[in-house]
Amino acid sequence: MSPVLAALMIPFLGTAMGSAFVFFMKRDMPAPLQKALLGFASGVMVAASVWSLLIPAMEMGEGTSAVVAPVIGLLAGFAFLLLIDYITPHIHAYGEAEGPKSRMSRTAKLALAVTIHNFPEGMAVGVAIAGALTADFTMAGALALALGIAIQNIPEGAIVSMPLMAEGNSRWRSFGIGALSGIVEPLGGALVLLLATSILGIMPYMLAFAAGAMLYVVVEELVPEYSQGKHSNIGTIGFALGFAMMMVLDVVLG
Repeated sequence: MSPVLAALMIPFLGTAMGSAFVFFMKRDMPAPLQKALLGFASGVMVAASVWSLLIPAMEMGEGTSAVVAPVIGLLAGFAFLLLIDYITPHIHAYGEAEGPKSRMSRTAKLALAVTIHNFPEGMAVGVAIAGALTADFTMAGALALALGIAIQNIPEGAIVSMPLMAEGNSRWRSFGIGALSGIVEPLGGALVLLLATSILGIMPYMLAFAAGAMLYVVVEELVPEYSQGKHSNIGTIGFALGFAMMMVLDVVLG
């Protein structure tokens, strides 16, 4: 498998691995384990946003452009996800519904939320690959980013598939729907690659945009989930471990 295809598919495989929890667990994921995984995922995404996206975006510019482009891209990424959340009926991992009213089931809204938020993660990998092919970015760094996103996708896949099984769906159906929520990631990455030649001039903006979108997911979805109720300290420990692991991956592979 080529490095480009591997980087595109690795995040999707992470979602599929998480969805496969339905074959090993009879009930919902234990709260301590879920908080640990969500905290770990948050740490991975924050570290990836800083080392794999924002710092390379700043290094591509000179003078004031080294700051202006990343700031604009970062805020645009936040604004884009905020707009998507506003116009789309969905439910957060921690149970709060948002967006316009809809007759969709709670699980369907949750699956939609995960699917929507997976798209910018796929774009982030696509931007990193495009940078490796056309600018001063390494393919090892793109693979490290893809691996980090895959790790944080594991709890997301379980968050979709486990409730589906609890509602009476078969294990295979629950697994299939959960895994498919991650298919938008290679699609988002491939879309960016198709536009790679036209986005070369705005690469710093795109890297920072992907970072903003990922950080929005952390702040809006993951942190509120693991910080509520009991065992929040487990999520905090998971965050520290995830951040440290992604930092090491980026330095070693990047």
